[in-house]
Amino acid sequence: MEIVRREKVPDDFRVRQMRARDMLRGELEGDDLEQYVQERIITTTLDKAVSWARGNSMFPLTFGLACCAIEMMSMVGSRMDIGRFGFEAFRASPRQADMIILSGRISIKMAPVIRRIYDQMLEPKFALAMGACSSSMGVFNNYAIVPADKFMPVDVHIPGCPPRPEALVHGILKLRSKVLEDPTLGWRERYNAVGTEELVADPAAHPAAINVFPTGDTSGA
Repeated sequence: MEIVRREKVPDDFRVRQMRARDMLRGELEGDDLEQYVQERIITTTLDKAVSWARGNSMFPLTFGLACCAIEMMSMVGSRMDIGRFGFEAFRASPRQADMIILSGRISIKMAPVIRRIYDQMLEPKFALAMGACSSSMGVFNNYAIVPADKFMPVDVHIPGCPPRPEALVHGILKLRSKVLEDPTLGWRERYNAVGTEELVADPAAHPAAINVFPTGDTSGA
């Protein structure tokens, strides 16, 4: 049996430490200094940096409507741990929140209240319709319930009755990819649905209507 003594490969972390020390001492020159700088400089645009910060630090509003709110609460626990992505800081005031999760059915009487809360939120703000009720009225398909996108802009619809916390986290991550300027989401453009919003032509003739403002208008309902 032949024993061959091999030189130990230096640890990568230790190598980087030594190179950083040499750079601070001014001992790196020429190609070594150029390689060191290239490995440690990241160039981007201000818009992308702002979108990155915004997409990783959203503040959801502490707001629940019905049974979906129980599923929404559980996403903060240790099993889902939405804090991994920076979404765990639920705020009690709409003036400190920039994301609202419509977790439950929306009655016609509640819709103006939700729109007022949405108008008070920080800009830019985002909305998720969680569950079948707030997306398409679900099992309560009657005159008393209204879907969320009738009276306010909705960025992501999460199906289910109720959707599991995993589905909500998936919807939030899809919203995060949209904020990070990922072009895979815009559903109105994808389904050629721009301009299909149901609006009341003459608001004065229908004072009780709640879907009289176009998407993006913050005048209230």
